[in-house]
Amino acid sequence: MIRKKKDKYKNYFLYFMMYSVFGWIYEVFLEVFVYGWGFSNRGILYGPYCPIYGVGALMLIFTVNRLIDGKDLRYRLKMLIPVFLLSALIATAIELAATYLCEYFMGYWPWQTYADYKINFQARIALSPSVRFGIGGAVILYIIQPIFEKTVKGMGQETRESVFSAVLLVFLLDIALFLIKNLNYLN
Repeated sequence: MIRKKKDKYKNYFLYFMMYSVFGWIYEVFLEVFVYGWGFSNRGILYGPYCPIYGVGALMLIFTVNRLIDGKDLRYRLKMLIPVFLLSALIATAIELAATYLCEYFMGYWPWQTYADYKINFQARIALSPSVRFGIGGAVILYIIQPIFEKTVKGMGQETRESVFSAVLLVFLLDIALFLIKNLNYLN
């Protein structure tokens, strides 16, 4: 029983990291190919991941996924609009909270402001990204998460343990470096 619970948490951590990397790739793609700004590390940490995407994806998995998980296709399709709306709402709330937390702890939030967007709140959130969050949430829950679940569960126990340990170690070291770099601001 305890082993199953530990495995479940390890799986969630692996999902978190997969979505964090996926989010970093998405952000870099937008920055380089869509906006033409050139490359920069889009995360607040050193590695190729944006933890806010991992947090957002896990929140959607823990909340919105309950509406469609294990349901038949007809019902899942009927729930597409509620999944979209809830995903947009939750992801937007997470982004808003993250801007306040980053500003409090770091003195700024390290991603673009939405000041140039027509409909925005304090340049922290805007309607256009919220719509993208809703679409992204639906894509995550309907398409990507089932693939990630099969990928993680398809690893042998030993492989999953090794991947979990290595990724956790790298992530914790990255967080430690981030904290050391930013402790001056916190004092």
